[in-house]
Amino acid sequence: MSLALPGELREGYRRFRQTRYQAERERYRRLEAEGQRPATIVIACSDSRSGPETIFDALPGELFVVRNVGALVPVYAPDTRSHAASSALEYAVLALQVRSIVVMGHGRCGGVAAALERKAPLTSTDFIGTWIAGLRDLADELDPGEWADPERGRRTLELRSVEQSVVNLRTFPWIRSREAAGTLHLAGAWFDIGLGELKELGDEGWRAVP
Repeated sequence: MSLALPGELREGYRRFRQTRYQAERERYRRLEAEGQRPATIVIACSDSRSGPETIFDALPGELFVVRNVGALVPVYAPDTRSHAASSALEYAVLALQVRSIVVMGHGRCGGVAAALERKAPLTSTDFIGTWIAGLRDLADELDPGEWADPERGRRTLELRSVEQSVVNLRTFPWIRSREAAGTLHLAGAWFDIGLGELKELGDEGWRAVP
């Protein structure tokens, strides 16, 4: 059984070597020698249409990116279980000393759709169902009027999910203390895939990023 890369990835790598790497070769060598010092960690969805590096036009080394189904941040749970998102936050904040944490959701999110539609589990283990259980709780809290228009209901839950993840960030003591001290900034964002537009969570609600 071959473990070789798919052909389209091999071709993409060749293009990278011939174009972007050549243009940024010194940057890559400097990052290798000096290590990474990103200023921001972005918690984003695994969806292939919403890559943070593309949306924010970031150069190599500028963003520390964590992606999972739904762009979810769990609550602080200091136990001996594996915590992928929490471990990435811990490393970014305590080791890399990032200055900003951005939670970025997006339109047409499959995780949000699954929470709303409550589909049958994809597998017997139902990893996705367990992971998005918090989204289903948020869906239950939606005003009945939000359900009248499925599009509006999904959009509302996508935004509420980002808001809740920002709340969950503050359950981590080393995030909460740094935010209070003014050394760490928290932000929420939502990306419209079709329009290429970004919204940010302001003090008075959601607003378009100019």
